[in-house]
Amino acid sequence: MSTYHTWMRYFTPSPVHHRLGLVCLGVGLQHGLLPPVGPRTLGHHVAVVITAGSGWYQQDDGRRTPVTAPALIWLTPGRSHHYAADPATGWDECFVDFTGPATTTYTELGYIQPDQPVVPLSDAAQPRAAVGRIARAARRGNPLLEVETGAAVHELLVALRRARADTAPDGDPVLQALARDAFQPLSVAEHAARHGMTTAELRTAVRRGAGCSPKDYLLGIRLGRAKELLAATELPVAAVARRVGYDDPAYFSRLFTRRVGTPPVRFREQQGRAVPGGWSDQIPDPDDPPMLHVG
Repeated sequence: MSTYHTWMRYFTPSPVHHRLGLVCLGVGLQHGLLPPVGPRTLGHHVAVVITAGSGWYQQDDGRRTPVTAPALIWLTPGRSHHYAADPATGWDECFVDFTGPATTTYTELGYIQPDQPVVPLSDAAQPRAAVGRIARAARRGNPLLEVETGAAVHELLVALRRARADTAPDGDPVLQALARDAFQPLSVAEHAARHGMTTAELRTAVRRGAGCSPKDYLLGIRLGRAKELLAATELPVAAVARRVGYDDPAYFSRLFTRRVGTPPVRFREQQGRAVPGGWSDQIPDPDDPPMLHVG
């Protein structure tokens, strides 16, 4: 009588698919008294999501880390790993093998954590759903297999980042506060002081939460809002600059051009919508966008 159940599929994406940035190499769903894995070393990444049960993960130096669901085990290229479910109770797991040049960027942004192979999760529902999409796409003869599964790996990495136990349901409070105050003409040091933090502490917190520096985090929010105002209103560029926190419109224009690749005026020409009846100064609410009512 079998003490565990397993289902898995493996794929061999073409060189063209690898240029998409991420490709899925395999997916599996298993539960029960699974046999130990390793010690072994792989040449690609694997995300192992434990949705029920417990077990252990053993590091290179022989130390064992307890694994209790919900949890994530990162298997990264070139690093030996050894793990197993509790031999008495087993566990439920799903796994996705993946590779591609985008893994370097995801690691730099903190979505993949080679130095933290065992990551407690607050909830495994969303990661499990992303794995489920990969499993459904893995049906025999699916002509969209490589692209569909590759796109789902991106979704999985986002879901795993959001599900980490050290992330609050509504996001990092420091990042929330920075986003709220992003349009005020404050320096990074002044933002840090508002939170009772040193600049270095703020930099560490933002890097951990958003994968970038405070300056780049604030700049992304400011430029996103500037684009909305340029595309959806007739406000002068100087007024747009002031609304997003820049008193010097010339500096704003140079910064916008350097980061966006086109000057603000040109961006407006390309993205603006001249509609009969004039412009609205109100930006649509993403949670309640304007809809065409047909009746």
